[in-house]
Amino acid sequence: MSQGVAITGMGIISAIGNNVAENYSALVEGRKGISRVDKIDTVHRDAIMVGEIDFTNAELESQLGLDSDNNYSRTALLGAVAAKQAIADAQITDITKYKTGLISATSVGGMDMTEKYYYQYLEDKKLQKYIDGHHAGDSTQKIAEQLGIEQSLVTTISTACSSAANAIMFGARLIKSGKLDRVVVGGADCLSKFTINGFKTLMILSDTYNTPFDENRKGLNLGEAAAFLVLESDKVVKAENKKVLGYVKGYGNANDAFHQTASSDNGDGATLAMEKALKVAGLEAKDIDYINAHGTATGNNDLSEGRAIIRVFGETPPDFSSTKAYTGHTLAAAGAIEAVYSLLALQHNEIFPNLNYKTQMKEFSIRPQTVLKKKELATVLSNSLGFGGNCSTVIFSKEA
Repeated sequence: MSQGVAITGMGIISAIGNNVAENYSALVEGRKGISRVDKIDTVHRDAIMVGEIDFTNAELESQLGLDSDNNYSRTALLGAVAAKQAIADAQITDITKYKTGLISATSVGGMDMTEKYYYQYLEDKKLQKYIDGHHAGDSTQKIAEQLGIEQSLVTTISTACSSAANAIMFGARLIKSGKLDRVVVGGADCLSKFTINGFKTLMILSDTYNTPFDENRKGLNLGEAAAFLVLESDKVVKAENKKVLGYVKGYGNANDAFHQTASSDNGDGATLAMEKALKVAGLEAKDIDYINAHGTATGNNDLSEGRAIIRVFGETPPDFSSTKAYTGHTLAAAGAIEAVYSLLALQHNEIFPNLNYKTQMKEFSIRPQTVLKKKELATVLSNSLGFGGNCSTVIFSKEA
């Protein structure tokens, strides 16, 4: 079997909690973080529901000890908070002791500040500092500076909704190849008018709570979040006598090249990604205990992913559920958010429920798990399926 890559720390901030413990409590209690728009001045305020984080930018700046003259986007603020939590959880006091890198994922980048001050840049030169914070790599660089590893391997992945899963995959490969001893991997995205308008144009936003895998699903709820994992080599784990939360056991990425925004009707990309991940892990379909599905509650995604699950696992697949009914779809951060939830499932031997599900889809007979279920888990497979057909799967396990 493939040797796993150890996970020694994790951090998260989302609409259901400001740290790992708060997120776990919400998951087991079935508490959704979805509500009407509160913090963004959008014409769609009353037409959609989203997953917002309670903290204002000023409160996040205070947590990070930033002065008022900073040019952090909300994406960078959320990412820095979650990444620092992960480092603390891994009990890292000297981050330069081992070769350490950062792979961070984002789609939105600094768009929130760009759109906020777009019409004022030419009139107020002080606001032009946010132009430098617009590009996707800026949030990654700021997270690296907060962690003290800005001179190391620092890079950004932006492959839509599979971004953070690909960051985890890339980090694991860097450790397996011996290029790095430790990699902080994950992603961050904030809510913005840009993404709200874009998804509204696609007509896939719901005006109520999202209902993954339900026949009457109306679309997704956008969410904002950030999550990071600390991946470490066997050498570091042994030398530091580290506690291991789980392992990155397998991973796969595929592109079905079907459509700019839609997944293949038959789940070609997701099928390939899951098959590749099983092969890398040295596992068979029967070895998977739980699937954390991408499950966006859009007509196309849930049909495509459901068919892919059947192609890989047959008509009686492992228990599966989508956790997006809790947080909303957090775009580039989704793969990292759900990596944390997959690890929590492994740690507590619990399958988190697919909230809001009522009606069986007519295209197939498989149904998600709808109540909290206690079950001994050894492996969890997590799907992240992105625009452009970029599909990724990561398998997490208790044992290497």
